[in-house]
Amino acid sequence: MKRIFSILLFSWSLAGLGAHSVSAQIQPSRQPVDSSGTQQIDGVAARIEDDIITESEVRELSAFQQLVDGQPKSRAEVLRDLADQWLIRGEASTARYGQPSSADVDRAYNEFVKQFPSPKIFEQRCADAGLSGAAVRRMIQQQLYLARFIDYRFRPAAQVTDQQVADYYRDDFVPQLKARKAEIPALDDVEDTIREVLIQRAITDREEKWLDESRPRLRIDIVSKAGGS
Repeated sequence: MKRIFSILLFSWSLAGLGAHSVSAQIQPSRQPVDSSGTQQIDGVAARIEDDIITESEVRELSAFQQLVDGQPKSRAEVLRDLADQWLIRGEASTARYGQPSSADVDRAYNEFVKQFPSPKIFEQRCADAGLSGAAVRRMIQQQLYLARFIDYRFRPAAQVTDQQVADYYRDDFVPQLKARKAEIPALDDVEDTIREVLIQRAITDREEKWLDESRPRLRIDIVSKAGGS
């Protein structure tokens, strides 16, 4: 999940989507429909506290992660990601954090499609992963909501100094460009971009620490092991 957040959140933030935005429970897709149009009977993959994770949620997130990363995660990893999302949703619900607008979701969806060589290839990758366009848009909305809340919660504490920006420019940014024999811009021209990179790193570090501390307190019962680990 954190990899998806880092990919999508940073690209959207630089695209100008603004500050970041769940219900208290996981919202399962009941009676999912497969690519052939056949209705499937949903099942319970796991129980988490007084809620459930459905088989359709496992399938859909796994397919979306395959679309993003090019390869699927294990079932155990997907279930862990869904449990992390459940935690974040609970925090967002308590904070009464609002859902992203339809316009924001549209922009995020369009930005996501642009990550692929062409719309046709995007459609083919979706088909290969077993995802409809509507399902991808729904997943984009969910990920945008979660990523925005994480940004909202941890950005205030993710302070970056001018010295840290200068150090990154000298030690990371410039050497990478030199290795590619690319033109090196002045620090003033890329300062804001570098600062945002470092802020996103700090946000991710704080998110990981919070999730690591929160997971052991969760009561999770894996109900089904269908499809392997």
